[in-house]
Amino acid sequence: MSKLFHCWPFRVILCIVVVYLRLGAFSSVVALGANIICNKIPGLSSRQRAICQSRPDAMVFIGKGAQLGISECHFQFRHGRWNCSALGERTVFGQELKVGSREAAFANAVTAAGIAYAITAACSQRNLSDCGCDREKQGYYNRDERWKWGGCSADIKSGLAFSQLFVDAREIRQNARTLMNLHNNEAGRKTLKEMMRLECKCHGVSGSCATKTCWMMLPKFREVGYALKDKYSEAEYVEPVRASRYRRPVFLKIKRSSTYRKPMDTDLVYIMNSPNYCEEDPVSGSVGDPWSPLQPYIS
Repeated sequence: MSKLFHCWPFRVILCIVVVYLRLGAFSSVVALGANIICNKIPGLSSRQRAICQSRPDAMVFIGKGAQLGISECHFQFRHGRWNCSALGERTVFGQELKVGSREAAFANAVTAAGIAYAITAACSQRNLSDCGCDREKQGYYNRDERWKWGGCSADIKSGLAFSQLFVDAREIRQNARTLMNLHNNEAGRKTLKEMMRLECKCHGVSGSCATKTCWMMLPKFREVGYALKDKYSEAEYVEPVRASRYRRPVFLKIKRSSTYRKPMDTDLVYIMNSPNYCEEDPVSGSVGDPWSPLQPYIS
């Protein structure tokens, strides 16, 4: 019993789902347990809750992916004054930094990438019913380089699509922060997609490698984390451009640019400068510590 309560609050939900799945009672989850499970996960928007109720099997891997992203955030900022400690303290969903800073940009990107990564891996391992290996290029033969598609290519399209469906579902307001979050979510996913790697196996007499069978594989997520950390360092300061009639923000442009130059799709963007994490700030979530200004702080 005590072990179960150590999972609280989100991991206990995953524990319940896993128990159902291991007992082979998935139909019971769908028929009886989905509403109970999804209503007990804190931090979900109404649209995310609806997705959870329709796909409770995927929630295990969404949770793993979100936690993967948060863990990577901890690693990348482990020596900084902001170290991601406020992310996922109560739940891996719903914990958003209040300031639209570089740190918030990284947190959104790495979480969206983590969920896409976990769903893609689950597809490759056939742990989800509606996806598996990517067979789009199955049988294709490259005559010039003497290799053909084969094996189990990671179905990155399914991972990216499900991450977009679930993560972006919480962005319902029409404001600059929503545009920022959606951009950074997509930047995280596109960074993962660009880092997919080609793996090949040789075939031939005595290892001659007369021909090769190749497939696409996920990179190590640590590599994705490093790539996003580099983008964090080069993040673009942006501002919203508003539609003249309704004054609603419609897209983001680089703030210091005299023209309406948009950031690149894989750039991280922010709309507010980072607060001083050495000082207490309820808005940013920084607790501050006047006695130890070099101590890492959370936001």
